[in-house]
Amino acid sequence: MIIDGLPGGGAEKVLLTLAQGLASQGHRVSIFSLRGVCDYALPDGIEYQIIADHASTPWRKLTELSRRAWALDKAVLASQQRNGEFDLVVSHLHKTDRIVALSRVLPRDRIWFCLHTMFSLGYLGHRTGFSRWLKRQKIHALYQNRNIIAVSRGVLDDMRQAFNVMPRHAEVIYNPFDFSAIRQLAEAPCELAGQDYLIHVGRLHENKRQDRLLKAYAESGIQAPLVILGKSSDAMLRRLKSLAQDLQITDRVLFKAFNTNPYPYIRHARMLILSSDSEGFGNVLVEALICDTPVVSTRCPGGPEEILDGELSAGLAELSSVSLAKTMRAVYDRPPAISSSRLQAYEIATICRQYIALAQGAS
Repeated sequence: MIIDGLPGGGAEKVLLTLAQGLASQGHRVSIFSLRGVCDYALPDGIEYQIIADHASTPWRKLTELSRRAWALDKAVLASQQRNGEFDLVVSHLHKTDRIVALSRVLPRDRIWFCLHTMFSLGYLGHRTGFSRWLKRQKIHALYQNRNIIAVSRGVLDDMRQAFNVMPRHAEVIYNPFDFSAIRQLAEAPCELAGQDYLIHVGRLHENKRQDRLLKAYAESGIQAPLVILGKSSDAMLRRLKSLAQDLQITDRVLFKAFNTNPYPYIRHARMLILSSDSEGFGNVLVEALICDTPVVSTRCPGGPEEILDGELSAGLAELSSVSLAKTMRAVYDRPPAISSSRLQAYEIATICRQYIALAQGAS
């Protein structure tokens, strides 16, 4: 597993869950991190290496990818000399993919690029003209005729359609979840237990559209407090608090900082809301359902519509505060039943089997 650091994000959490699941099944797992940042506890029995870049020359940006690919190759060779060759290499996140693609040591047929996001929105949405054309060409060149794992059908379709990429092999493999671990963590004390409240969990970011969430909450008429839990820049937090004040809901909105264990807050909430413009998968939706908490999500490009099917589709709203408010009100009053059997597709053992099948196919 190779990734550009392990800050408190969804892709990073997916990697660690997957690594732990594979290791618990007896597979040797190595994590190569291209930065020293790590906001999560590392699983036991995992080889963990930081391959940091300390270059300080004026031209370091021009040589960054090749330089870092060389450092990665050096670390891979040393690891393989100790433990044997890797059967499967999974690269996570776009910057990491750009470095891994330049490796001269890792066999091309054993490398799989795991796509966690809707690339057209994340990398083209803010670009115009030549900049947009050039970025599309670069992404096409990187992923064309490569092995691709997509965390949802939406992510894979987006790569094919927006960038005209024809993968060498492509698989949709959902993100893994350790159900027993999540439920055990959800048993931890929570100061909000016993209270009626709504929750939103996620970094405070333009794409997550907490502004839409606040407007929808105000329009819904729901009087139960809204808890917003996640990392934020000072500027974004000020902006959202100002909006809450304008909407006259300040006394009912509670902003809480990032917590490595959000599950007690999710478990005791009346409902979890996702308000994004796009989600590669939507981890927090599955986590809430595992905690038996009803969910509402925008019907945004990506994974939410695949997760919320059947009866759970009652929790899907269009990309507007009016639709989100209406759906929040409906689910608050009449939450749909949560079927445990429907969730098994995301269980860690199920997902690990799909990754091992990739390794067996390459060998």
